[in-house]
Amino acid sequence: MSNFIDRLTYFSKVKETFADGHGIVTSEKRGWEKAYRGRWAHDKIVRSTHGVNCTGSCSWKIYIKNGLVTWETQQTDYPRTRPDMPNHEPRGCSRGASYSWYLYSAARLKYPLIRSRLLQAFRAAKAELVDPVLAWGSIVSDPDKANDYKKMRGLGGFVRASWDEVNEITAAANIYTTKTFGPDRVFGFSPIPAMSMVSYAAGSRYMSLMGGVCLSFYDWYCDLPPASPQTWGEQTDVPESADWFNSSYIIAWGSSVPQTRTPDAHFFTEVRYKGAKTVSVTPDYSEVAKLTDIWLNPRQGTDAAMAMAMGHVVFKEFHLTGKSEYFTDYCRNYTDLPMQVLLEKQGDYYVPTRNLRASDFTGELAVKTNADWKSVIYDETSQSHRVPNGTIGSRWGEDGKWNLEAKDVASGDNIWPQLTNIENPDGILDVAFPYFGNQEHESKIFAHTDHEGIQVRRLPARKVTLKDKKTAYVATVYDLMAANYAIDRGLGGENIAKNLDDPYPYTPAWAEKITGVSAKLITQVAREFAENADKTRGRSMVILGAAINHWYHMDMTYRGIINLLIMCGCIGKSGGGWAHYVGQEKLRPQTGWLPLAFGLDWNRPPRQMNSTSFFYNHSNQWRYEKLSVDEILSPLADADKWKDHSLIDCNVRSERMGWLPSAPQLDENPLGLAAKAKAAGTSTKDYVVQKLQSGDLEFAAQDPDRPDNFPRNLFVWRSNILGSSGKGHEYMLRHLLGAQNGMMSDDLEQMGEAKPSLVKWHEHAPEGKLDLVVTLDFRMSTTAVYSDIVLPTATWYEKNDLNTSDMHPFIHPLSRAVDPAWESRSDWDIFKGLAKTFSELCVGHLGVETDLVSVPILHDTPGELGQALGVQDWTKGECDPVPGKSMPNLVEVERDYPNLYKKFTSLGPLLAELGNGGKGVAWNTADEVELLGKLNKTVREPGVSFGQGVDIFVLYFLHQQYAIQ
Repeated sequence: MSNFIDRLTYFSKVKETFADGHGIVTSEKRGWEKAYRGRWAHDKIVRSTHGVNCTGSCSWKIYIKNGLVTWETQQTDYPRTRPDMPNHEPRGCSRGASYSWYLYSAARLKYPLIRSRLLQAFRAAKAELVDPVLAWGSIVSDPDKANDYKKMRGLGGFVRASWDEVNEITAAANIYTTKTFGPDRVFGFSPIPAMSMVSYAAGSRYMSLMGGVCLSFYDWYCDLPPASPQTWGEQTDVPESADWFNSSYIIAWGSSVPQTRTPDAHFFTEVRYKGAKTVSVTPDYSEVAKLTDIWLNPRQGTDAAMAMAMGHVVFKEFHLTGKSEYFTDYCRNYTDLPMQVLLEKQGDYYVPTRNLRASDFTGELAVKTNADWKSVIYDETSQSHRVPNGTIGSRWGEDGKWNLEAKDVASGDNIWPQLTNIENPDGILDVAFPYFGNQEHESKIFAHTDHEGIQVRRLPARKVTLKDKKTAYVATVYDLMAANYAIDRGLGGENIAKNLDDPYPYTPAWAEKITGVSAKLITQVAREFAENADKTRGRSMVILGAAINHWYHMDMTYRGIINLLIMCGCIGKSGGGWAHYVGQEKLRPQTGWLPLAFGLDWNRPPRQMNSTSFFYNHSNQWRYEKLSVDEILSPLADADKWKDHSLIDCNVRSERMGWLPSAPQLDENPLGLAAKAKAAGTSTKDYVVQKLQSGDLEFAAQDPDRPDNFPRNLFVWRSNILGSSGKGHEYMLRHLLGAQNGMMSDDLEQMGEAKPSLVKWHEHAPEGKLDLVVTLDFRMSTTAVYSDIVLPTATWYEKNDLNTSDMHPFIHPLSRAVDPAWESRSDWDIFKGLAKTFSELCVGHLGVETDLVSVPILHDTPGELGQALGVQDWTKGECDPVPGKSMPNLVEVERDYPNLYKKFTSLGPLLAELGNGGKGVAWNTADEVELLGKLNKTVREPGVSFGQGVDIFVLYFLHQQYAIQ
C-alpha cells in the first residue's frame, strides 16, 4: 500500500537537491528490483555447448532455475596452451547466447508425430494381418495405398502418436525392406559428428549393425574442398586458430573471420599487434576487410586467376632467379617438384602423362617391392635416377621407408633431388598445356581472353633409357610448372611472358583483365607474401573459407593457392600454410569414436555412400543434366574415349571400378548372394564376379529407376537436408518423395539431347521412391514437414555428449542440464529404443544372415595400390575384374538381426580380437577393453553380449576420459 501511496504523491514531494541542483535525493521504494534479481537468480550452473553447423565448439555456462534453462554465458576457464599465446577465451557469440530460446520456442517438437493417412493405413493392415512387418509390406507393395500417404508429404496432416507405435512402424519398415530388397536400401543422413559425437553415432551404429548405409555430408553440401584430397589424399588437415598468432603475413581469402569465425577472430586481430600484415580477398567490403591492411576485391568467382598470377610472380622472382635458398631446399625435400614426368608425343608437340616409376627401368632401380608405385627423381650427387623415401610405394609392404628423409629407398644413400634440367638438358621440347580461360561465358562478369585452348611452350627435358632399351623424354614437375605459368626462361617459343606486363596466362597483367584487380597490387601482395615466407621460413598463411569453396571450379582456385603456399615453403610450418575452415571439423577422439559410430566392435566393414552420387542418381537429377562431358573436357584429352558418356555414366564407371562407393549396391538383395554361391559350389566373391561379368548381375546404379534398386527408407537426424542442404530440392520432392513440387525442367528426352549410354532410361521416371522418411529433430524443420514420422529429440542442453573442433585443442562435454522437454528423447535413446523393437519384430523374418558388402578402394589402406600405370575398365575386357584392385572389394559380413539390440548396447569382441586404429595405423586394444570392463562391469545376461562391456554409450565416455588422462 505504501508503494501505491508513494506513487500517488510522487509529484507533490519536496525533493532535496545537491551539487548545485545537478543531483536530487529521492526515497522511492526498490521493490521492483526483486523481479529483476529473480530473473537472474539460478539454482545451478551446468557446463555444456551447442552447435548448428558451427566449428566454434564454445564452452558455455548453462543457468538452471526450477528445472528450466534461464540463460547462458561464456565459460572463462580455458587452460593456457602455451605461455606465449593469448588466451582462447572468451569464446562464444550472440548466436550462442540466444540458444536457450530454442528449448522453449513455439517451433519445438513436443511429441512423436506421424502422417495420419499412414497411421490409419498401418492400423487397418495390422488389424487384418497382426504381424507389423506383413502389415507394412501390404501397404508399400500396393501402389494406391503407398501413393495415398506419399502425395501428402509437405502438406501437413500429422497426428500425435506414442513412442511404442512409431517404433513399431519404423522397425517394421526396416525389417521388411531388409528382407525384401536388402539392408543397403536403408539410408541414414546426419552431418558433422564433431558437434555431438554420440548423437551422430546413435543413428550410424543402428544403421551399421543392420547393414544400412551411412551417407556422407561434407561433399553433399559443398563444404569438402576436393583440391585437398587431389593434392594430398587427405580431407583437410589444418592448424587450429591459435596458430594464426604465429604468422607474420596472413591473407584471409574468402573467409570473413569476424563474422563466421567469431570465437577465433581475436587471434587474427591480436597478431597484428605483433606486426603481422593482413590482406583480405573478398569481392565486397566484408567484415574481414576492415581488419586488414590491403583489400583485394576480385570479381566474383575469378579468384583462381589471381592465385595463378601470384604464383607466376613468386616462381619467376624467387625460384628461377635463385633468390630464395630456403624455397629451393624446401621444394627439393618436401614436394613433388623434383619428380620426373614422362612426356608423350602427340602430333607436333609433347604432353605430360604420368610419373616415371622404378618399374620403367631395367632392374627397377634395385627396389624390392611395389616398383610400379615408386616415383623417380634425378639425384645430383650420384648423377643418376633414384627412388626417394616417402612415395606411396613405401607406404605399404616396407618398414621405415615412408618418410621424407633425403635418402635412396634401395641403398639408403643420401640423395639431393634435382629440380630442373635447365642447365644440362638433353633436348628443348615443345610441350602443350590446356587453357580454359578463353571460353566466353554467358555472364559478362566472367571475362575471357583470346588465347588458344592449347598453349605450347618450350621446356628442358632429359632423355632416359628404359627397360627393353626404349628411350623417352622426361621433365621435372618444377620445369613443367614454370612452363605452365608461362615464364620466359630464355628457351624461345611463343605464349611466354618476358615480363609481368605481358598479357599471357598467368601474368598479373592477364589476371587484371579477368579479376579487375590491378596488376600492380597483385604483384605487391605476391612479393610481400614470398618475402615474408623467405625471411621467416614459411610463416605466411592463407585463411580460406566458404566464399571460394562453394564455386563449381573451386578446386582450381584452391590449387592455385596451394601452389603459392608450396613454392613459398609454408605447408607444414607453424604460422604458415593453409588454414581452411570449411568441411573439416575434426573429431579429436576420432579413433575411439569409430567403433561406437559404425559398429566396428561387432561387424566390419560398414556401409557408407557419398551423398553427392547418391542424390544425383536417386533423385533423378541425371535425367535433366544439361552439362555435357565435352564442355569440361581438356583440349588435350582424347575426345573419342568420352564420346557417348554423360556425367552419370562417369559416376557408374567409377562405382564399378571401385573408385566410389555404391549403394544400393547390386540389383539383387545382398543377403541372398551367399546362399546362391553356396548352391553353385563357389565362394560368394567369385560368384558375384562371375555374375557381373556375364551380365546376370549389375550394379544398382546402372538402373536407378528400377523398383528393386530404389532407396526405400531414409533416416535424417541432426540435419535439415530438405531445407538448408537440399541441392536439387524440387527433384528430391518429385522423385524421392512423390510430393507436390515446382519442378519445371524438361528431361533429356524432352530436350532432344543424348541419353546416357551406361544407365538404363525409363520413359517415365518414378515418383516417390522412398517408402518411409523418418526425421529426428527438436523443431519442425522443412525436412520434418516432408517426413512420414517425426521424432522429437533432445537439444544440446538436454543430453550428455561430446563436442570438439579443429579450431582449438579442447574436448567439450555436453552435460545434461535439464531433462528433455515434453516427450523428447536423446538421439541415443531413440535409436536404442528402435533397436530393441527391431530385434523383437524381426524374429521369423530375419535371423543370422550373411550380407555381402561392396567396399570401395580406400585411401590409407593397401587398397591404394590398385591400378598403377593406367586406368583399365574390366567391363570392356581391358583387365580382369579383381575385387579390391580393379573393382570394389566384396566382403561377407554376418548379421545377427535378433540380437541387434544386444549388440547396440554392448561393446563387441572385435576391439579385443582385431584391435583399433585409423589413418592406416592399427594397434591392439585388448588391455583397454579389459580395463573398461573392470571400470563399468560386463553384461551378465546370457546371450551374444554376455561378458562384453555394459552399455557402450557409457563405455565410450570412460574411454575418452581414460584417453585424455
